[in-house]
Amino acid sequence: MKLFKKVTANRDPNKSHIPFRLNFLFFIVFLLFAALIGQLAYLQVDYGGKFATEVNSANNTTATASVQRGSVYDSTGRVMVGNKSHQAIQYTKGLNVASTKMYSIATKLGDYLTVPTDTLTDRNKADYYLSNAKNLKAVAKHVKTSSDANVLYDREVSYTMDHLIDGFSARQKNAAEIYAKMSGAYSLSTVNIKATGVTSTELAEIGEHQSQMPGIKVGTSWTRSYPNGTSLSSVLGTVTTEKQGLPSDNIKTLLAEGYSRDDSVGQSQLEKQYENVLRGTKSQTEVKTQDGVIKKEIKKYGGQKGDNVGLTINAKFQEKVQSIIMSEAKSAGSGNSYSVGGYAVVLNPTTGAVYALAGANRDIKTGKVTENALGTINQSFVMGSVVKGATVMGALQSGVITPTNSALTDTPIKLKGTAAKTSWFNKSGGTSLALDASTAMEVSSNSYMMQLAMKEGGFTYGSGKALDMPTSIFSKLRGYFNQFGLGVSTGIDLPGEATGYEGTADQAHIGNALDLSFGNYDSYTTIQVAQYIATMANGGQRIAPHVVSSITGTNADGSQGKTKVNVGTRVLNTIDVPSSYFDVVHTGYYDVVHGSSQYKTGSKLASLSPTVAAKSGTAETFYNASTPTETLSLATYAPYKNPKVAIAIVFPGMNNSTTSVVNFDTATQIYKAFWKYYSK
Repeated sequence: MKLFKKVTANRDPNKSHIPFRLNFLFFIVFLLFAALIGQLAYLQVDYGGKFATEVNSANNTTATASVQRGSVYDSTGRVMVGNKSHQAIQYTKGLNVASTKMYSIATKLGDYLTVPTDTLTDRNKADYYLSNAKNLKAVAKHVKTSSDANVLYDREVSYTMDHLIDGFSARQKNAAEIYAKMSGAYSLSTVNIKATGVTSTELAEIGEHQSQMPGIKVGTSWTRSYPNGTSLSSVLGTVTTEKQGLPSDNIKTLLAEGYSRDDSVGQSQLEKQYENVLRGTKSQTEVKTQDGVIKKEIKKYGGQKGDNVGLTINAKFQEKVQSIIMSEAKSAGSGNSYSVGGYAVVLNPTTGAVYALAGANRDIKTGKVTENALGTINQSFVMGSVVKGATVMGALQSGVITPTNSALTDTPIKLKGTAAKTSWFNKSGGTSLALDASTAMEVSSNSYMMQLAMKEGGFTYGSGKALDMPTSIFSKLRGYFNQFGLGVSTGIDLPGEATGYEGTADQAHIGNALDLSFGNYDSYTTIQVAQYIATMANGGQRIAPHVVSSITGTNADGSQGKTKVNVGTRVLNTIDVPSSYFDVVHTGYYDVVHGSSQYKTGSKLASLSPTVAAKSGTAETFYNASTPTETLSLATYAPYKNPKVAIAIVFPGMNNSTTSVVNFDTATQIYKAFWKYYSK
């Protein structure tokens, strides 16, 4: 106890009780914190900007790439338009890639890859040459300097094109073409350097040296293929190539919709009309970059091939009809120096489904005949007497005749100051027949139709009288024609449809109203004539023709998938008249082929089975306003009692009577082919 008390008594109350070793440890920790703070300050002050730049230069960006377009199938599932895959050499451009770097890559790639240089321009050569730093420095000595970088570069380009590119070797041209494709790419976009024709040697050598060429890789490209022929190529349309790029007239809109400048896009007809269906959804790849250089690519979404378009057209039937038209156009052309080809449309009169669009264009100078199915919707001709069913229907609607009171006598129409206008069988007036509306169609009486027009115009005919009708007769007759599709848009689901041509409708041309009544004034397209006869056949519903039946997806194996959209029947207008009016016209169509008159015009179709109804036409036309020619046309449907098919045919520019039956011969062949392919 004494010892304890002694020790306690000897302690200094102001002295620290922490051992020396612990104090030393605290001191070491203090020094370490001071060193850390000093280092952080040093890094912030001296290297902060550098680190911030590095952090900012690192980036994750989503890049997109094109996928296969959807296919086009015929009504039986055959591929009309498909895709052919090719191994391609591609380049993905990094962020802010210097031109000198692309020069190096292009030059090296050119050692292993040969590309076509037929589109290489002098500007492309100059850009490639100047992307070499040494070349640029040397050229700069020869041009006037400028504070404006663009002006200066233009001067350098101009000097290079004038003095330095004429001696370009094949190797330099090859590299310049590669450089042009690379430099034209957007940052983080992928372009094809060579889309087709890449050889196995090129693939092997590029693969071996790929690490030396940042951004270069082997990929896949696609081109359109036509495994079942090209008989409908003008209607199917085309897509742009990489060289063409996006169409210049619509480039801003397409870029806003997510297209790249070198994307393939539908540029005509069905490919253009259904672009949103066929284009598909682009793949998405997360691209990791550092200082503008692509470090890593991770595919997030593989993309989705475009949906497919199903057609109403049977490929084999289409090919057959096109072959018939080509053959007949060639034969007609051999005896008709002014023949410009032939056209045919085959469709379903109750649904508007197009079974075939066939056309042949004949070059008058060379005689060469080429496929032109598109001419069925964008070429118009004066058709002649095929329109007489519409004339009769209009007269019934206007009340100048009735189903039970339509008797008139065919006689030459002689008006003051004009030559007589006559029917083909009564040019002299010696065959003046008593006709009703149906028999007038049977014998194709021009006189009967002109008399109807005069009655509708309020004019009482008398031989030698001056024709006195208001010009409103033109719009009245055309209004009756329009309700059947003649002279107006048919509503077909293809772009570029023509609506025909209307002749002048003033008082000076009032006599042409009579020509209009029997189809020898205004012009119409083949698809319009087809819609007209289909409307007559189905009893008064004008239905929009359509070549597309459905939109379908794609199965995992690439085949046609489930239906997403069915294209239904679209009725444009209905001709609401008593059925007795149609009975008059239908009887006329039947009698054209099967009637008892010696002057019936369609007897060449009488042997066909099922029973055919028809109206033929012969229009008087001219080549270069002086040489007389004829347009031979035909509008027909079958079976007569329950129509399943309607056909329109036209052969313009005929000037040789030996080919006056080309329209009937063509129809006979088409009918036989139709029942072969559509017998069920």
